[in-house]
Amino acid sequence: MDADVKDVARSVEAASVMELLPARPRLLALGEPTHGEDALLDLRNDLFRRLAEREGYRAIAIESDCLAGLVVDDYVTGGTGTLDEVMERGFSHGFGASPANRELVRWMRAHNDFGHAAERLRVAGFDGPLEFGGAASPRLALTSLHAYLAARIDAGLLTCAEETLDRLLGADDRWTDPGAMMDPSHSVGGSEEAAQLRLLADDLVALLDTQTPYLIATSSREEWERARLYGRTATGLLLYHSWMADASPGRMTRLIGLRDSMMAANLLALAERGPALVHAHNRHLQRERSTMRLGALHLEWWSAGALVSARLGEEYAFLATALGTIRHRGVGTPPPDTVEGLLYGLPGERSLVGARDLLSALGDTRPLPRVSPYYGYFPLDPAHLAESDGVVFVRDLRPAATTSSSASDTP
Repeated sequence: MDADVKDVARSVEAASVMELLPARPRLLALGEPTHGEDALLDLRNDLFRRLAEREGYRAIAIESDCLAGLVVDDYVTGGTGTLDEVMERGFSHGFGASPANRELVRWMRAHNDFGHAAERLRVAGFDGPLEFGGAASPRLALTSLHAYLAARIDAGLLTCAEETLDRLLGADDRWTDPGAMMDPSHSVGGSEEAAQLRLLADDLVALLDTQTPYLIATSSREEWERARLYGRTATGLLLYHSWMADASPGRMTRLIGLRDSMMAANLLALAERGPALVHAHNRHLQRERSTMRLGALHLEWWSAGALVSARLGEEYAFLATALGTIRHRGVGTPPPDTVEGLLYGLPGERSLVGARDLLSALGDTRPLPRVSPYYGYFPLDPAHLAESDGVVFVRDLRPAATTSSSASDTP
């Protein structure tokens, strides 16, 4: 390890993060290189608490279903129900089983119960209602948008009735057929009903936009923003289902790219409210084109972070997380000629290093990409350092009772 890197390493604190950046970003993204490890979520929780207490951050966005996330947000802002119910219903990808996610929700509810209204914290899921093996029915998003509009505007402006939507949607299991991800012929997304629903969804979103002043005045900005979420989720899901029914060679690339596009739209909407911490897989938050091998397919797509960064510029910041060891996953001490190997000599379990500082310390050294023996862990790509704002390094990731084994191993 170059002594210069030791000299510029910092503790993972809110103040240390802000010192790396030219200004406080509206979206501060903290990535993780693997899912299902609560030690990484504990780090996220610690950083969010400090950002909320010292830097004015009032929201956190996590890689979970954006519609299910409304259940969590309602609870932490004083809604009814129990914590157990929220953890069961408010998360996708198995993340509700995580003790660290449970602690985040518990702490946010307690903070809001005893804090000032101006300091109220919010939580959002920013993933689509998607799992790696399929997509949800667009029913909830589409009918919720229709109900919001039908309750507030003249019926003559609506191009369809709720009964029409219900007839076209049919049974939800048509949309969630598990065979559709690998076999396009199982997907309902290419049907005439799906095509009609896409036109109706586009029209409802356009109506929502054109009636914005009246809708905010007769409901509230928060209800209008929720309707916008329903609208972009409905159109995103219908487009996703359309591509699930497509048999062309670009099918999987379009699907994975659409997922990140839905993520980016949700993050840009969140950025309108004020500064927020965003937490997800490194691959979803990085500024570079993301890549993944799926069987014989080599997929490349623009991540949510790349899409958001292109729009927000310096108001988007990205900290990649890198790991030393995950011995319970078969990941041992990193080779010394990798970025992780160079950082492994840093003292302490958690460190923060600015990307420019790290590149300067490396000089002419060109670290090699690390090869992971565990398919669920994606090492840091040294070629991506220049497009990151900093690296959070966790030296040894140890198994614990708080480790969630049910979360997806895919980004």
